[in-house]
Parts: sequence; C-alpha cells; structure tokens
Amino acid sequence: MKAIEVTGRIDSQGNLVLDEPIQGNTYPHQVRVIVLVPEQAEVEELDPDDTPVEEIKASLRRALQQAKSGQTRPISELWDRIDAE
Repeated sequence: MKAIEVTGRIDSQGNLVLDEPIQGNTYPHQVRVIVLVPEQAEVEELDPDDTPVEEIKASLRRALQQAKSGQTRPISELWDRIDAE
C-alpha cells in the first residue's frame, strides 16, 4: 500500500476538502483515508509568529508579478532597509 500525505479540512457537511489536489497518477479504485486531527494542545503549540501558508503564497505571487513587470529594486536599496531595522 502506498501513502500520500496531504492536508485539508472537514467542512460542515462532513466532506473532506484537500488544500491542494493530489498530483500524479489517478486512482480509479477505492482508496482508504485516515484522518489525523490535532489535539487542542498540539494546536496551541503552533508558533504564533508563523505566517500562514496562504499569505506566503499570495506574497510570492505578487512578487513574481512585480518581477515580471519590471518592478524591481537594486539589491543595495534592500540592504539599506535591512540595516535600518
């Protein structure tokens, strides 16, 4: 048996909704699903300073669009801003 690890949520109707589609082969036969739900203590252990994945993805998309459209800055300017902090 092969294992594929993905993340997702269970909606209000009890349906499993994956964060991302499973890429690669299709599996026309029935599959088994094991749902691991974090305990409250595990949820509280998450670092509150961690940026949510969706926010990171959105930022990367914006940065890529800016780079494609030529909206870039010299690296020296970026270093100046880092040193100021």
